Amino acid sequence: MARPAQFHHLAATVLVAALFHAMPSHAQSYRGADSGESEAGDTSFASERTSIDPYIEANSIASWQISPGSDVVTYTQLAAGVDAAIVGRNNGGSISLRYERNFAHQSDGADSDTLTGIARGYASIVPRVLTVEAGGLASSTRVDSQGRSVINPTVDDDFSTQTYSVYAGPNLQTRAGDVDVSANYRIGYTRVDGPDFVTAGGTQADLFDESVTHSATVRAGTRPGQPLPVGIGVGAGYYQEDVSNLDQRVRDAYVRGDVTIPISPTLAVVAGAGVEDVEVSSRDAVRDAAGDPVIGSDGRFVTDESSPRIIAYEASGLIWDVGVVWTPSRRTRLEAHFGHRYDSETFYGNFSWRPSSRSNLQIGVYDGIQGFGGRLNNALAQLPTDFTVTRDPVTGEITGCVTTLDGSGCLDGLLGSVRSSVFRGRGVTASYSRRIGRMTAGIGAGYDRRKFIGAPGTVLALADGIVDESYYVTAGLSGPVGQRGSFSINTFANWFDSGTAGVGDVRSIGSSASYTEQVMRNLSARAAVAISTLDSDIAPDNFTTASALLGLRYDF
Repeated sequence: MARPAQFHHLAATVLVAALFHAMPSHAQSYRGADSGESEAGDTSFASERTSIDPYIEANSIASWQISPGSDVVTYTQLAAGVDAAIVGRNNGGSISLRYERNFAHQSDGADSDTLTGIARGYASIVPRVLTVEAGGLASSTRVDSQGRSVINPTVDDDFSTQTYSVYAGPNLQTRAGDVDVSANYRIGYTRVDGPDFVTAGGTQADLFDESVTHSATVRAGTRPGQPLPVGIGVGAGYYQEDVSNLDQRVRDAYVRGDVTIPISPTLAVVAGAGVEDVEVSSRDAVRDAAGDPVIGSDGRFVTDESSPRIIAYEASGLIWDVGVVWTPSRRTRLEAHFGHRYDSETFYGNFSWRPSSRSNLQIGVYDGIQGFGGRLNNALAQLPTDFTVTRDPVTGEITGCVTTLDGSGCLDGLLGSVRSSVFRGRGVTASYSRRIGRMTAGIGAGYDRRKFIGAPGTVLALADGIVDESYYVTAGLSGPVGQRGSFSINTFANWFDSGTAGVGDVRSIGSSASYTEQVMRNLSARAAVAISTLDSDIAPDNFTTASALLGLRYDF
């Protein structure tokens, strides 16, 4: 389905600009101890290199709808893109950006164009002191009328949505005597363009539109032994997200102190406490003469700007957490925290293990209150800066994960629901990558739980307390074949459990394989096949498609 050209141009511009990045910042989070993490811009472990690969493609695609019904549609696909990576002493980053246009050969087929990509980069203004980071995402998913979505829609799909998300900001890290001082600011923007969904009963589908996020943190602290036996610190943070749907707003401000108590050279106990104020609010929709909410031409509720702002959630008072930091070697690190936040228990942390130069394991646990845009911005900021994007060989869509031996990350679970309501999100992500001879293998998995928050007396009250859960697994294997060929095999599975009564669950599974052979210098031929199934509890039949591609690619 065609997308507005202005959004494609805007997204392409910011994704290309996002080749500059600094150390990771974590909006709406706080750390009770010096973590020992290196700056993201520190690439001393790798040699400096620059790789830029622009390309164009011409492909012929056949898509067979196996169920429901049986129909074959063929396309001519023209695509242009760039894959680039920069690793330097004071700057670095990666980008994979692709635009494609599909021309249907049959009258019952639909032309479509899609922009997809991931970028993250940094630039040092003052080396190891002041850096600027940026990142972006353009992704396509298939969505239904309940806001549930899965990655890897078919080529011809009127139910696909286009998601754009970008962020940027400066980071400061310096030292004043024995005191480490760090600060950062980040601004982000997220937008979802998609079909105007209204359910059969006339109820709006509650699909996210757009949001703007702001986050800032500052911390000053000492390390154990410099000068005290324990490390002490004090910090503050502020987070705000403004969601266009019904003028929803999240505000979160905190001040806290922390202490680091070394137990051994590799183990430390950390603890912190402070005060935090969190508020979620929104306005109601415009009502007609019968008192029913008014739905606009875009299929979303029309916000009543004159209505008072209504509090949906608030928590104010003491916050605390205790945890451990374990670093038995430079290749292994564990940080785990348990505490009290949002008037309930909270868990968060991460684990990284790099047993050799050929393999890497990453696990992360998160907890926070935010909207769809804020959660996506945070996930982008935590992706590695030197990565390889996995794409569907037929549609060209990103499959949700990036892979590198210096860290990995997946976005599948984050895109599993595009409801507009603010939520408390908890989950875990895990990824593992390994080089096997000349081949590279990777697997990612995760779980994302969202409990939505809606103000009483508004249309969002229907979503209050609903819990959506997403599970995903993705795996891939790629490598060379002889001197001129290469192959790639990828598979994915997504499960979405909706908390809405009578809606049911959605399951998506698929696999793809491709082979590329270099014909002559810079010119290669490619063949690929793929199959995917989308199954919903409320649909009488599953949606199964098989696709095949033959094409040529020229790398400049």
